[in-house]
Amino acid sequence: MTPPAETPAPPDARIRRFSPAERWVHRLTAALMGVCVLTAAVLYIPQLAVLVGRRDLVVRVHELAGVALPVPVLLGLASRAFRADLRFLNRFGPHDRLWLRAALVRDKRRSSRPAGKFNAGQKVYAAWIAGASLVMLGTGLLMWFTHLTPLVWRTSATFVHDWLALTIGVVLAGHIGMALADPESRRGLRTGTVSRQWAKREHPLWRP
Repeated sequence: MTPPAETPAPPDARIRRFSPAERWVHRLTAALMGVCVLTAAVLYIPQLAVLVGRRDLVVRVHELAGVALPVPVLLGLASRAFRADLRFLNRFGPHDRLWLRAALVRDKRRSSRPAGKFNAGQKVYAAWIAGASLVMLGTGLLMWFTHLTPLVWRTSATFVHDWLALTIGVVLAGHIGMALADPESRRGLRTGTVSRQWAKREHPLWRP
């Protein structure tokens, strides 16, 4: 007896993109990064410093949020889905080079921007923000434990920390702007699922 054929999924069916653990890692990391950025703004913009006051408290919150920033990722390593996505983010293929080339020349055709579960832009952003966060953590610790390092180290750390913080702020603004322009991508981070139609259009090489 021939088994009945499977009924194809409707084009608007939703497919799983992120596990609960991955969504919580993103939320907690975003919250800690937001605290770091906001407290840094209070510390470096005189008008905000006068408005908020309590500089010692703001400094302490900034330090604690910065030290805690890697914690969600470290906890997320216990999740198999999170580890699998880290491998996807860490691998570049020929299609990623095509995506970046199309982005550089501003070619908006979908066919010129092939992508797996993550596109090349997301991979570059993830690698950059991870490296920048580690540098910020290292320079921040040098500035925090002033009695353990010579003056020249602290001066250099302050210079790198300040300018890299400004760069992170700009990059984060771009990241948030792109997220606001893609409601379905945001829904995937909020609910864990995306529409099959969106996945086929934006990530045609992804096989969930």
